[in-house]
Amino acid sequence: MKILAIETSCDDTCISIIKIKCQRSKIKSFEVLSNVVSSQVKLHAKYGGVYPFLAKREHQRNLPLVLKKALKEAGNPKINLIAVTVGPGLEPCLWTGINLARGLAEKMKLPIIPVNHIEAHIVANFIGEKSKVLFPAICLVVSGGHTQLILMKKLGQYKILGETRDDAAGECFDKVARILELGYPGGPKIATEAAKLPIANFQFPIKLPRPMIYQKNYDFSFSGLKTAVLYDFKKRSPKTRKSKQYIQKMCAEIQQAIIDVLIHKTLKTAKDYKAKSIILAGGVAANKELRKQFEGKIKREIPYSKFYIPDSKFCTDNAAMVAVAGYFNRKGKGNWKKIKANANLRIDQKYGSETC
Repeated sequence: MKILAIETSCDDTCISIIKIKCQRSKIKSFEVLSNVVSSQVKLHAKYGGVYPFLAKREHQRNLPLVLKKALKEAGNPKINLIAVTVGPGLEPCLWTGINLARGLAEKMKLPIIPVNHIEAHIVANFIGEKSKVLFPAICLVVSGGHTQLILMKKLGQYKILGETRDDAAGECFDKVARILELGYPGGPKIATEAAKLPIANFQFPIKLPRPMIYQKNYDFSFSGLKTAVLYDFKKRSPKTRKSKQYIQKMCAEIQQAIIDVLIHKTLKTAKDYKAKSIILAGGVAANKELRKQFEGKIKREIPYSKFYIPDSKFCTDNAAMVAVAGYFNRKGKGNWKKIKANANLRIDQKYGSETC
């Protein structure tokens, strides 16, 4: 089986074709035949964030080119199913992908699989050789728009246990990077500067809060961290604000504060629910320091839990993960005329063909 998938939930125009390999009627692997991503980062960087209608215009321009490239790289195979992200995301952007999927479905006489963007991030862990996940699993989805702890009882059964009450972790990275005048997107900028910090650098002692880290719930909050960075930045002299040492020290502390909260909350949740697997997903999961510290903490504190994290290139938005989610939801395929965007779609909502 070959699935063509489309992802346009934000500012990346993505199309992928994957091949499902089976052995004795069981899935052996999800082979990526093509995975094309056209980024709009440079376009939105000057605004410090994504402008939905500007992103929509770029999707409309890029989709035909990305489709052509994806089909060519995959060897123009015969497609069996079309999968498309229907939410959550920016509604004008979501509709560009859905409209392309509708047109292709009508032309190729194929069914469409509506895909939840958050579930797609989770199942990105299955790209390549399919690993057996033990349930229950705790999933941390951490990106620019979402920071959620999700109980996964099995594929397709999800319960949101906690989420951010204000800024998502990725959004916090973007906002503090703007304060420090580092540019957009913030996550990679902060990580790059933090990695430059010498082991011994005590010229600028900085200690930022770890919001809600010890509260008994599973929720997050990062707006207070952003405010603390702003206050510290404002109290410094113009010369200090521009110094490499201050920027590096601040970036290292910001990154560590976010990492501390994410790891502590996730491990607490995993222990409370006796999770057999911990799954990390989302754009922020590409952060090297987060990946390293997560793996180390799990080995030390809950070694009985398996740890899953996608290849870095499948953490950020891509269509290969949408194709995998489409395969797992293929029984919910619907009429192309009824597929709709749902900008606020949650992972515990039903969104199959019966509700499209």
